[in-house]
Amino acid sequence: MNLNLYVVDDDKAVRDSLGVLLLSRGYAVQTFDSGESFLKSSHHLQSGCLILDLRLEGMSGLEVQDVLMSAGSTLVILFLSGHGDIEVAVKAVQKGAFGWLEKPCSEASLLQKVSQALERTKTLATQHQAQLAAYSRWQKLTPREKEISKLVAEGKTSKLIARELATIDPRTVDTHRAHIFAKLGCANSNELDRFLHQYGLINNPML
Repeated sequence: MNLNLYVVDDDKAVRDSLGVLLLSRGYAVQTFDSGESFLKSSHHLQSGCLILDLRLEGMSGLEVQDVLMSAGSTLVILFLSGHGDIEVAVKAVQKGAFGWLEKPCSEASLLQKVSQALERTKTLATQHQAQLAAYSRWQKLTPREKEISKLVAEGKTSKLIARELATIDPRTVDTHRAHIFAKLGCANSNELDRFLHQYGLINNPML
């Protein structure tokens, strides 16, 4: 799996030193001098680790984080903060950032935190792929099958489902049930219930 690593800092000396350090450890890293330049690139749409300065000219690090969160980005954010920014950094973590490092930080601390962040990146990427695969399977269902699947997941019998829907008979529900299990790869209603809840397919108006 390709692990994308980005550095956003408006201090050229910091940006260059981080780039050299990470490159020397075998990481493929790209640097940016502002939040705006990073967001204008396509990289913010990728998965990976973003090392982001809290205090930037123009957009602040927190504002960049807000944009990424609103866009549903899967980037793992590691903030760089000055001594007076610890309280802000803690709030950033509470909002979803992976962590922060106080500047100046030791090479060992930086490399350890980056390694941990990239491991988190792998986990998120795997989860994201699983979500996409689940959504793809879900979209193979017809509107009627989606409707019936949620009733099947509740453990309702075909007779009860037919009675609730009023427009079909139990045998037709049985046919839909078989199609649902086959398309979603579920063996029974319990597995179907776990599948729908795990991937957020219950009560989702967008689906």
